[in-house]
Amino acid sequence: MKKLAIIITHPIQYYSPLFKLLSERGIIKIKVFYTWEQSQEKVYDEKFGKEIKWDIPLLDGYDYAFVKNISKNPSSGIFKGVNNPTLNSEIENWKADAILVFGWNHQSHFKAMRYFKGKTSVYFRGDSTLIDEVSGLKTCLRRIWLKYVYRYVDFAFYVGKNNKEYFIKHGLTEKQLFFAPHAIDNNRFSNNSKENIKQSKDLRQKLGFSEDDKIFLFVGKFEPKKNPLLLVEVAKHYPEYKFLFVGNGELETQMKHQAGDNVVFLPFQNQTQMPVIYNLCDVYVLPSQGPGETWGLAVNEAMACSKAILASDKVGCSVDLVRNNENGFIFKSNDVEDLKEKIILFENNYTNFGKKSLEIINDWSFEEIAKAIEKEINVSN
Repeated sequence: MKKLAIIITHPIQYYSPLFKLLSERGIIKIKVFYTWEQSQEKVYDEKFGKEIKWDIPLLDGYDYAFVKNISKNPSSGIFKGVNNPTLNSEIENWKADAILVFGWNHQSHFKAMRYFKGKTSVYFRGDSTLIDEVSGLKTCLRRIWLKYVYRYVDFAFYVGKNNKEYFIKHGLTEKQLFFAPHAIDNNRFSNNSKENIKQSKDLRQKLGFSEDDKIFLFVGKFEPKKNPLLLVEVAKHYPEYKFLFVGNGELETQMKHQAGDNVVFLPFQNQTQMPVIYNLCDVYVLPSQGPGETWGLAVNEAMACSKAILASDKVGCSVDLVRNNENGFIFKSNDVEDLKEKIILFENNYTNFGKKSLEIINDWSFEEIAKAIEKEINVSN
């Protein structure tokens, strides 16, 4: 059985279920090497403004190790925040046939790519895009640097169309690229159990929504990148609809100050509560303006809950997951009038759009990622 060493900073709710699935399938053998060992104790999310501890298991069902991180400022947000002197030797001692690196912009991750290139197959996983790119000297210099970085990658798993274009622009060829869709735990979010339905109805009543209210939902960090203020502004034009904002962040005070009577706020909700949140809405809205909305996995979550979607053209997943007038609409980023027009176009198609969302997202699953990884590890090594 081929052995794949996976390098990633810390346990993440969007990846741990994939690692568990790969182990359960038993087609390849994996071991996950976590490079930000301090995340065992706590993870402080600066943009949410609080410590985050997920209420779903993230370390069950697969082999892993937390590698000693000696950085003076341990963090997954800065290049020198991840410094693991023993990482490469630990992977060699495990006798890996290939390595899969999640993100190059950490000191130890990049060192591993350079060290193993030519010795062991180096696979890469990232979701960067060219969406926010502007011409200029800074972009030219970044292009040169990234082409240098990706010289140390043998193959990459791309998550969608925008991500594939990014890899090709930075020197990787079609033969080096394999599609492995960005995904969430579809089964957990599409689970319309009696308990989930009851909790959604109870929460709907608690928030003051009637059974007939049409609810537009935003879930995420209240930060400029995601541009929730745009939806707050648009809500003023539709008093007949309700708008629910779930999260926390730097824009929270401003949003609450500008919100009308048809806007309701909830603080950050943990993972087990999220299907309940999505199930009480009719449309999920992601109005991001960037820079850096590389994908937008909340869209996957809402689609798995059979919800219609409104996403801006700055959201990385829009081109892959949102089909205009089928499961929702794509609108021009930061354009109030375009967003208002798209809201009108829903008419009474909320349920039909939601059903189409579920149909589309069924193919964007952990199973498809696992199959892609297994196939390439076994073929190329």
